[in-house]
Amino acid sequence: MPIPRTAALADGAPALRTFLVEDSALIRESLVAALEELAPVQVVGWADGEAAARRWLDEHGDDCELMIVDIFLREGSGLGVLKAARGLAARRVVLSNYATRDMREACLALGADRVFDKSNEVDELIAYCQRVATGAPPTVPGALG
Repeated sequence: MPIPRTAALADGAPALRTFLVEDSALIRESLVAALEELAPVQVVGWADGEAAARRWLDEHGDDCELMIVDIFLREGSGLGVLKAARGLAARRVVLSNYATRDMREACLALGADRVFDKSNEVDELIAYCQRVATGAPPTVPGALG
């Protein structure tokens, strides 16, 4: 669903337009608040299932610069969302409680730029967003310094 807002960095530069795919309303609301407060991010839309995410991407896929995708959704899977986003210019990251080695490899093979664990890597996600929004080279796991 689109979220009509505009945001900018403190210096007036535009925020990173972000599409969020997360089925838990509580996590989604908390994540939007944290990202928009701590990172140069503007959430421009969200979906809670694969079909809704695919529809949003069909209609607005060129309107976002970053996608944050959970694996387990209300319907379908974040893996299907990653497949659907393959032709888009947006960076794609996964934020999941199921960030096992095998799942990380599967997500990277489907075009994810990074995979973050919800339970202990949210700070790394925020640092990633800050770097991408300011044009700094994105980080790789273990290289956030």
